[in-house]
Amino acid sequence: MRAFFEGIEDLFVNGLFWPYDFFRFMSNWWTSNTINWIFAILGTIAMVYWLIQLKKFDDSGEEDKTITAHSYL
Repeated sequence: MRAFFEGIEDLFVNGLFWPYDFFRFMSNWWTSNTINWIFAILGTIAMVYWLIQLKKFDDSGEEDKTITAHSYL
């Protein structure tokens, strides 16, 4: 069982996260944090798009807002 978890560790540490090691050892702060800025911008764009879609759906009036509309209410 220990070998299984060590295999998962090896997959992530030596395989999937190697680009982060490249950015970590860069000497310039701006270039090393470029990936973080890209993720922050993409997350902001996705959140704004999601909120616009929610507003559009709410304005259309299609949702049944009665108490018995959802079983968990």
